[in-house]
Amino acid sequence: MNILKLLTTLSLITVLACQNQNYAPIQETEEEHDARMEWWREARFGLFIHWGLYAVPAGEWESGTNHAEWIRTTAQIPLETYDQFLNDFNPTKFNAESWVSMAKDAGMKYIVITSKHHDGFCLWNSKYTDFDIMSTPFKRDIMQELSDACAKEGIKMCWYHSIMDWHHPDYLPRRGWENDRTTSGAEFDRYVTYMKKQLKELLSKYGDIGVLWFDGEWESTWTSEYGTDLYHYVRNLQPDILVNNRVGVGRSGMAGLTEEGEFGGDFGTPEQTIPATGLPDVDWETCMTMNRHWGYNRLDKDFKSSTDLIQKLADIVSKGGNFLLNVGPTAEGLFPQESVDRLRDIGVWMKTNGESIYGTLASPFSQLEWGRCTQKPMEESTRLYFHIFDWPENGKLTIPGLGSELIRAYLLADPQQDELKMEKDRDAVVIYLPDDQPNVANSVVIVDIVGEPIIYEAPSISAHNRSFIDQLEVTISKKEAQTTLRYTIDGTLPTLESTEYKTPFLITNSTTISAACFDDQGPVSSTTQEAFIQVEPKPGKSLSSLKSGLLYYYYHGEWDKIPEFNGLSSKQQGVASSFELAKETTQENFAIDYQGFITITSDDVYTFYLSSDDGSRLYINEEIIIDHDGLHSASVKKADIALGKGLHAIRISFFEKTGGNTLELEWSSTQFEKQAIPFEKLQHRR
Repeated sequence: MNILKLLTTLSLITVLACQNQNYAPIQETEEEHDARMEWWREARFGLFIHWGLYAVPAGEWESGTNHAEWIRTTAQIPLETYDQFLNDFNPTKFNAESWVSMAKDAGMKYIVITSKHHDGFCLWNSKYTDFDIMSTPFKRDIMQELSDACAKEGIKMCWYHSIMDWHHPDYLPRRGWENDRTTSGAEFDRYVTYMKKQLKELLSKYGDIGVLWFDGEWESTWTSEYGTDLYHYVRNLQPDILVNNRVGVGRSGMAGLTEEGEFGGDFGTPEQTIPATGLPDVDWETCMTMNRHWGYNRLDKDFKSSTDLIQKLADIVSKGGNFLLNVGPTAEGLFPQESVDRLRDIGVWMKTNGESIYGTLASPFSQLEWGRCTQKPMEESTRLYFHIFDWPENGKLTIPGLGSELIRAYLLADPQQDELKMEKDRDAVVIYLPDDQPNVANSVVIVDIVGEPIIYEAPSISAHNRSFIDQLEVTISKKEAQTTLRYTIDGTLPTLESTEYKTPFLITNSTTISAACFDDQGPVSSTTQEAFIQVEPKPGKSLSSLKSGLLYYYYHGEWDKIPEFNGLSSKQQGVASSFELAKETTQENFAIDYQGFITITSDDVYTFYLSSDDGSRLYINEEIIIDHDGLHSASVKKADIALGKGLHAIRISFFEKTGGNTLELEWSSTQFEKQAIPFEKLQHRR
């Protein structure tokens, strides 16, 4: 059972029992869980809507033009000033039926709208706050109108709800720049009670809700216990509702999946990114903007093309995920015309090709150079949907490694279903396509096969690193059991006479290894090649009078990339015994420069992993090893370097603008698994 389905463990039950809640922890079997997820897995495509008071300034404040739904904090607008947007929010052109119709025509099956974003403004009539839609000139319950329209059109109504609340007096912490808002008398538990009362409104007044999509869970006040409790509270109100993993605290940054050992709700939430490969047995949904902002920014015209969005939809579904595509309406209540155009174009494609999206499973192929594949099990066969992004100029579509018995092939856009010629060609199936491509963005070819797919994929060649000092153990693997692995170590293509792979082997010189899968007749997969390089380690130094820890220099300033520290005056300096200083800092707009030495106890190739939000850079012996600079969310980069025994100069530069402030440095080698660098290995000299 995967970590996103750990819904009934004893630890969760214990948490709720200790809190003495008057509702029981939800328990369900895997079959019951699958039944609850069924509509969502069938839907595959939904509309995200970010709408609220932030649409009034439309991304602009004073001289800044790059704001949106975060404008209150990115522009540091005082609470009393921000509250004045209530008087200006009057979306008289809002039409719930029009919005729902556009989503339905685009092929979307559910809508997730911001009932409340981080600014605390509520789009429904709430009796627990005056900071809601009824305090604006509009005075209409938007949630009611949308839920009614969704029910009429058969669209699932879903709520986005922010755990973080910059408006409520009991929410903690305050923004780092809010020097005028005291925390005196604030009680976070009282805020949680307020949030629950509002969620009860949202789950009792508007019919069946498909998803509660939480966000804003990353601040230190929100704990795993709060998240687990909130999940079960919501499920007690509507037992069939789905809850995303941001209800808890274990989300791994914008990658969106739940870290091992943490409570993960019902599905993961990659943000603005698509996982590179499929995620077996994990439910997940990529949320993504059409342009660069979630909320409305009138100057942001950097919209993804319709072709790009159609291909992203196929890419996501081919990896087993859902696509939640965002629109940020204007303060008048209109979708931007660019969004309308793209929804229309996607809808045209979906009208013909929706069969290849709805209810399909992830691709049985790990990679297809010209496009993607989705699949749907039939009674005694499987239907493969090949999404062709790059129409072959020679009219021949090559499907590598398909070993299944073929039934027929035809274009999904062809109402006559005229069969396309297919033939076997060594390790591939070739389909002969017509001259005219049905859709330049994505044309779909259906191939029906007998039984489940049999895929002979190119084998994987792996080792700890691609470089080594003395020797390196190499492993070759494949996914199926029917074939034989054969390989060469001189760069030539393997044949039936090449060495059969049975166990890992050692190499002691630079070489290129080639491997393929074979049956008795010859190769049935494409060939994998990997080059491995023998290197000399950088020699270490021997120094005396070193002390434990790294020197650090702390700076204040607003940067979009790592500053040039030379010439800057540090606000604070000292010796760090960990990298926690970044996490412990409550301010935004700062930078830290760590300097010192790292002790290497044996010659080896070391892999360093640098994780940060925002930019960071790792230097070893004054050479940039990892350049992770620039504005981005929490993510990791890695690099290898051969180091000799002794001391090596190390420097980690980091800056933070707004949002999260992660900084972590880990390493691995042939002698140990990936782990945080022990600080006893880090030293300094003044």
